[in-house]
Amino acid sequence: MSSPQIPDAWVQPSEPEWRRKLRLYLRLMRADKPIGWLLLLWPTWWGLWFAANGMPAWKPLVVFTLGVWLTRAAGCVINDYADRWLDGSVERTRGRPLATGEVSGREALALFAVLMLAAFALVLTQNRLTIAMSVVGVVLAASYPYLKRYTYFPQVYLGMAFGWGIPMAFAAVTGGVPKLAWLIYIANILWSTAYDTWYAMVDRDDDIRMGAKSTAILFGDADLIAQGVLYACMFATLALVGHDAHRGIWYWGGLLVAALLVAWEFRMAKERDRDGCFRAFRHNNWVGLAIFAGIALDFWRS
Repeated sequence: MSSPQIPDAWVQPSEPEWRRKLRLYLRLMRADKPIGWLLLLWPTWWGLWFAANGMPAWKPLVVFTLGVWLTRAAGCVINDYADRWLDGSVERTRGRPLATGEVSGREALALFAVLMLAAFALVLTQNRLTIAMSVVGVVLAASYPYLKRYTYFPQVYLGMAFGWGIPMAFAAVTGGVPKLAWLIYIANILWSTAYDTWYAMVDRDDDIRMGAKSTAILFGDADLIAQGVLYACMFATLALVGHDAHRGIWYWGGLLVAALLVAWEFRMAKERDRDGCFRAFRHNNWVGLAIFAGIALDFWRS
């Protein structure tokens, strides 16, 4: 007995290949997960507002905002390319397009190149110092993912790579990179190391099994103490920034709110379970926003 004929109008059309690939590329770029972009955006805006003594001109604001998105997307692509040997064995990452084979390594490298070229095209609208510094940024972003094979400090290098927009912002706005820029950059490195350690704590057991390295593994049972030290040093550096820049009550209020938010993160992650550590990582978006709000309000009110 033959099966009944299904009317053509009932048949769901298959997804076009170009659309399927675009969807996979966007997943590879984490376009569906804005938290990483925001964690890069806030410190870049810290730098822009300090460099401009308030609201920056539209051109550097647009260039650096779009540049942060492109750089973060490129960083995610090259990170997954470097980690394709690892991601398939880690619970949180085994569904990523490179780990499943839905996107090839060659495609990932081509996408990384396109994103970095687009970011570089934006930088070309800025002055020579900013353009020269962008070359360092490319090297940092491209080399970061490989550190977890050889060193326990990939989280520190992450802060160096994705905070590079801070001195670049000063170079674009002021034509130089003063001490204040480097202090904000150091604060960002400390902050990035702390929040990415929460992230690494999610994968710690899988990373140990696969032979990857991270600050979460290095800190071991002292992880919460180490996190406390990192956040304390971050706030101490930002306090020095506020002192040197003669900032007012709104700036200090922003730091106070951010410190309270960080304290709440330790409550989230006190059991060191995957869900708690991941929520603590994501919660840093509000920390960065609180600091930025304090900076922006303080310049606006002064």
